[in-house]
Amino acid sequence: MEEHLYEQLYRHIINEIKEGRLKAGDRVSSEKELAEQFGVSRITSKKALEKLAEAGVIKRIQGKGSFVASGVTGGLEQKRHSEERTGMVPAEKERPLIGFIIPNFSDEYGLQLLRSIEKQSAEHKYDLIIKRTWGSKEEEERAIQLLVSLGIKGLIVTPIHGEHYNAELLRLVLDKFPIVLVDRYLKGIPVCSVYTDNKKAAQDLTLHLIGRGHDKIAYLSPPEENTSTLEERILGYTLAFTQEGLKLNQDYCLTNLKGTLPMNLNGTAIDSDKKTIKSFLEQYPEVKAFVASEFLVATMLAQVIDSLGKSLDEYDIVCFDSLNDYLGKPIFTHIQQDEKRMGEGAVDLLVSQLIGEAVPEQRIIEHRMVVKK
Repeated sequence: MEEHLYEQLYRHIINEIKEGRLKAGDRVSSEKELAEQFGVSRITSKKALEKLAEAGVIKRIQGKGSFVASGVTGGLEQKRHSEERTGMVPAEKERPLIGFIIPNFSDEYGLQLLRSIEKQSAEHKYDLIIKRTWGSKEEEERAIQLLVSLGIKGLIVTPIHGEHYNAELLRLVLDKFPIVLVDRYLKGIPVCSVYTDNKKAAQDLTLHLIGRGHDKIAYLSPPEENTSTLEERILGYTLAFTQEGLKLNQDYCLTNLKGTLPMNLNGTAIDSDKKTIKSFLEQYPEVKAFVASEFLVATMLAQVIDSLGKSLDEYDIVCFDSLNDYLGKPIFTHIQQDEKRMGEGAVDLLVSQLIGEAVPEQRIIEHRMVVKK
């Protein structure tokens, strides 16, 4: 079996002791020094030192460093034979836990993010506990309390849509509990966040429609209050008009759609949204281009257009995230967020906090636009 990097560092220090280059009481290289010497992360060097301490080879003294334990040399040869028989370094402890809280996930967005976070957590030797909140503030608070009670070491959160921030989440931030927000940030709250540049992405979509000759472009979205993702998207939409010197008609901004919010997916809100969209299309027949903040909003719009007996070929619809049709082609021109890199980045930043490293407050992950032919 291929040896892990931390095992190589572990065996290196064991050999240094066996060959007399390190003696009882000598200081062992620090996490930082080992990481630089061997070209590995501090996570790896930290784990190697932890394993040496668990095996009684070194003693770690807070604020001073790690030192070779007294009387350890005689036992190393016996330990080496034992390890050769088992083919392992000292037995793993139970893995530490981290949590991931998300309103919902689906094929068009969230599932790849979840897979990425789970895979990257395993790479760092953490077990992941996942909780869905379905967009409920109460469920989000309960999930935070539950995960903390289970002893998680850190937390990754996609906060719910809403007018007010979650008190439980703010309390953890103030207590400097290791947290990373993914897919959005909290304005004015100093917490590490990983997300797409939604303003630039929405601007790209709107400029695409303008480039196709449209100057009457509507924007469809759930309410954006205190949801950074949606606030940035409508801002990007408006900036595209300013950039091109076009007048923006505020009547074309339909931001009261609630049927796609996680708590409403099984309710009557979708029917209400479809009626709202139908009234809009009848009131503004001149509008033939739409920026939808979400894939589900775009599909609702397409369904309403079809129900009115109109051809979708008459309209240009762009959105964030998308599924493909049965031929594997994109249903809409859309922004493809890099969920894989967002997930990896969120876990890496959380683990960096757990080992005491400083992390940036924001990490923006690049997007790309997929154009329907």
